[in-house]
Amino acid sequence: MTMPIAPTGWRLLVISLPSNRATPRMRVWRALKGLGAAVLRDGVYLLPDSQSAQAALTQQAIEVERSGGTAQVLRVDAPEADQDRQFRALFDRADDYARIMQNARKLKSGLSPRRFAVAARTMKQLRREFESIYATDYFPGPASAQAGELLAEMEMALTAPGEPRMLVGCIPRLSRRDYRGRIWATRARPWVDRLASAWLIKRFIDPKARIVWLKDVKTCPRRALGFDFDGAAFTHVGARVTFEVLLASFALEDDKVLERLGQLVHYLDVGGVPVAESAGLETLLKGARDSIPDDNKLLNEASRLFDHLYSAYQSQ
Repeated sequence: MTMPIAPTGWRLLVISLPSNRATPRMRVWRALKGLGAAVLRDGVYLLPDSQSAQAALTQQAIEVERSGGTAQVLRVDAPEADQDRQFRALFDRADDYARIMQNARKLKSGLSPRRFAVAARTMKQLRREFESIYATDYFPGPASAQAGELLAEMEMALTAPGEPRMLVGCIPRLSRRDYRGRIWATRARPWVDRLASAWLIKRFIDPKARIVWLKDVKTCPRRALGFDFDGAAFTHVGARVTFEVLLASFALEDDKVLERLGQLVHYLDVGGVPVAESAGLETLLKGARDSIPDDNKLLNEASRLFDHLYSAYQSQ
């Protein structure tokens, strides 16, 4: 898959067609939609600047003029920062990726050996939809990576039904029985991924876990299980944050509530597909972190928040 190139400017197509020329208008509109062009107003379309954008918009300008209308292709060089952000927001594909991920998770939850053939066909359709969206995602980011990894995992699951297999990014399945009463270590002054991961460890993986907060990861005790830092036993893999890696490692992904919490932690930690509760949780965690200097007490407070979220999601 070719990564779209970030532009240095923008191209505008400004067109005007006689009101009685509905067919040419529809033909141009469909072509521009296929290019992923944004609509600034009626008859004004926007694309990130590139040679291909210039050629495509020029072709549509020619079509408009052949149909009796007028058209101009204009270049906008380096607009003001606020204007540039507004332009970029018009090309945000996060909602499209969210829809694909929702359908993929629904497919995953109903997966069974008897339904592999049907699921495989549905998976191919989801892959085509993803490729179509990605082709016009001029500013790909965490949301595209998040959706792409979920699809890749699903495709791997459908390739060899019934066989043990590694997850995408080589995340092995581990037994919680082998990880009881251990020392777990992570960086001090934790934020959302470390706090949520520590809560997950103590609540679902190792109830007797002792968490060590490291001011310098090089001082990590030899027997400790590190998490959420470079070289740790458990840290980011591919597009997954540490919380999601722990879910995958200890076969906790089947808990739909934990999976939903994973989506929330992922968005707050690295971005991606937005989650409705993210702003509220971010504010509460920031308030707790700013007012509680002791990391153990901070974890206790954050754990209460995650407990409440878990209960709320369960009731839904």
